Amino acid sequence: MYIKTFQKTALIVVIAVSISGFLTNCTNSPKKLSRKELNKVSDSSLIIKPEVVSAPSIYLATDTIKYNQKMVSLANGDTTGRWPVKNQPYPIAGAILPFKRIVAFYGNLFSKKMGILGKLPPKEMMALLDVEVKKWEKVDPNTAVQPALHYIAVVAQGDPMKDGKYRYRMPDKQIDSVLAIAKMRENMIIFLDIQVALSQISDEVPKLEKYLKMPNVHLGIDPEFSMKSGKKPGTIVGTFDAADINYCSDYLAKLVRENHLPPKIFIVHRFTQNMVTNSRSIKLHPEVQFVMNMDGWGEPELKKGTYRYFINQEPVQFTGFKLFYINDLRKQPMHMLTPDELMKLKPLPSYIQYQ
Repeated sequence: MYIKTFQKTALIVVIAVSISGFLTNCTNSPKKLSRKELNKVSDSSLIIKPEVVSAPSIYLATDTIKYNQKMVSLANGDTTGRWPVKNQPYPIAGAILPFKRIVAFYGNLFSKKMGILGKLPPKEMMALLDVEVKKWEKVDPNTAVQPALHYIAVVAQGDPMKDGKYRYRMPDKQIDSVLAIAKMRENMIIFLDIQVALSQISDEVPKLEKYLKMPNVHLGIDPEFSMKSGKKPGTIVGTFDAADINYCSDYLAKLVRENHLPPKIFIVHRFTQNMVTNSRSIKLHPEVQFVMNMDGWGEPELKKGTYRYFINQEPVQFTGFKLFYINDLRKQPMHMLTPDELMKLKPLPSYIQYQ
C-alpha cells in the first residue's frame, strides 16, 4: 500500500457525507513531595499544514476510508477549513485514533491533590472511571471508548532537589504500580507525563524508554512546568517550542519502528498562547498520533474560549479537553462540563482527561 495523506481524500468523504481567554494554571503551583510521601504511596484563522514525515509503506494497514470518515465526523461541521487537518499522514496499523475516544484519569500516586489518580483507592477509582466511560459511550455510541490512566512520572517541585533541576522522577516501583492498576481493566492504556521544570525534555524522555517500548504505554509532556526562563516552577507558566515537541515525536517514531509497535499517542497540554511556540512547525509521523490537550480550569465559557483560541485555531492533528472534579467548581456557575456539552465543540475532542 502506498503511503498517502489525508488531504486528497477528505473532500470525497465530505461530499459523500453530505449526500447520505486564558485560564489559570491547572495545578496553581507544583506539588512539593514530602520525604514521607516519597517513601510511602497514598492509597487564529490561519490554516496550519504540519510537516509530514513518511513511513515505509510496509507498516501501513489502516482502513483509510473509515479513517477519513471519522476525521470528518470529528470536525463536527467546522466551516473554517482548519478541520480536518490537511496533509496529515495515515497511521500505521494498530492506531487508536480516530477510531476510539480516550477517557483518562490523571494524577500521581504520591499525592491526593494532583488528580483523581492517587486521590481514590484503585478499586474505587476504577469504578468511577467506568461511570465516566459509560457516559461517553452513551453520548457518542458511534465511537468506542478507550479507558486510560495518565500518570505524572516526572513532577515539578518547589525545591531545587540535589541537582538543582526542580523535578522529581518517580521511582520505577511507582510506575510499575500504575501498570498493575491498569490491568484491573482489559486493554487499558497508560500515559506517562513529564514536567521537566529546569531539566530538558531530551534528558527526561529517554529515562522512560523501557516503559515507552511497551505497546500500551504512551507519552505526555506539560509545557506549564517547562521553565526555560530559569525561574522556579509555579511562578510563571512555562513553554515548549515545536523543536522540543518534535524531539519527542521523532524519539517515539523511532521507538515504534525499531520495536515494531503500534502507533504511540503523544499528548501536549496547553491553555495559553505561549505554552506552545511555533506550532506550525510541529511534525507529524505515521507512527505517532498527536493530541493538543486543552488543560486549563475554570468556568465553562472560559474553558470553551481557551479551546477555541488555542486548540481550534492552531490545528495540529487531534484534540483533547481536560475536566477538573474540584477546580472547575470553584467559580460560578460551579459546573463541570458534561459529555453532552463537549459534543458541541468544533472539533470534537478525541482525548478526555479527568483530574
